[in-house]
Amino acid sequence: MNCNQYPLSRVIKNNSSIVFGCMGLGGTWDKNPISAVDIKKAHEVVDAAIDAGIKVFDHADIYTFGKAEQVFGELIKARPELRSLISIQSKCAIRFEDDLGPQRYDCSPEWIIKSVEKSLSRLNIEQLDILMLHRPDPLMEPELIAQAFDTLTASGKVKNFGVSNMQHHQISFLSSALSQPIVVNQVELSLSHLAWIEEGVTSGNSGEPSVNYGAGTIEYCRQNNIQLQSWGCLSQGLFSGRDISQKPPHIQQTAELVSNLAAEYQVSKEAVVLSWLKRHPANIQPVIGTTNVERIKACADIDNINLTREHWYALWLCARGHALP
Repeated sequence: MNCNQYPLSRVIKNNSSIVFGCMGLGGTWDKNPISAVDIKKAHEVVDAAIDAGIKVFDHADIYTFGKAEQVFGELIKARPELRSLISIQSKCAIRFEDDLGPQRYDCSPEWIIKSVEKSLSRLNIEQLDILMLHRPDPLMEPELIAQAFDTLTASGKVKNFGVSNMQHHQISFLSSALSQPIVVNQVELSLSHLAWIEEGVTSGNSGEPSVNYGAGTIEYCRQNNIQLQSWGCLSQGLFSGRDISQKPPHIQQTAELVSNLAAEYQVSKEAVVLSWLKRHPANIQPVIGTTNVERIKACADIDNINLTREHWYALWLCARGHALP
């Protein structure tokens, strides 16, 4: 996969135009231990991703309550040569309800450092290529986060830092105290979640629905060489094979258009959906979460398609369900 156009190519050795999201690894979201079946499945899925040219693997400390990182660590333990072939990113800052308190976000330096150390232990690695703050914490203090980042940099436990689900004012506020650049922002971007496009186009137009996404976030990331990664990029199969017989007409029409374009470009439906993101000048990096080996292969078709401007707009118009202002 050609990744030269992606900002992350400047800071990590192994990069790819698609990121594999590991939230589906590790079995079920419970306290049951990982099983041999979970490990076998992880081997199959990771091998399929690597065969498809994917080199970046995305984790979070909370995924399947830590089991996603743990099962991935079993792969690294069994096949240590994998570590030099891939990049590994993980996230922290989401805390579930526990004996100490309710569900919350925690960007305190103590929690950040503790989370990283636990992730490294589960993953059986010595350094994260990228650590992201998973959600913006209303109580975050940039100066204290900077202390944690400096500690993790000095110890060699984290190479680069990023954020997830932050708008540009939050990133700018955080960056003001950091010694390190923010290199990635992972947000929800897809053909079914259009707020990131709509807000910049419909603002000030009467008759258009109000959209709250974080005006200027896309442009800010582009100006500051922050790689945009999109979670939810496949819309859970909404346009590539899921039963949508009960969905609104514009969703069904979009799925039909995706199918027609897949035939025209001779690629998979998944590739058409992902290429809609790729066609945007921000060079958005999709994070796919499927554990279906065939769908992983289908997503790799993204490098075999470059949508025309007309086809890009046709998909947008169809997915939004009404004319442009």
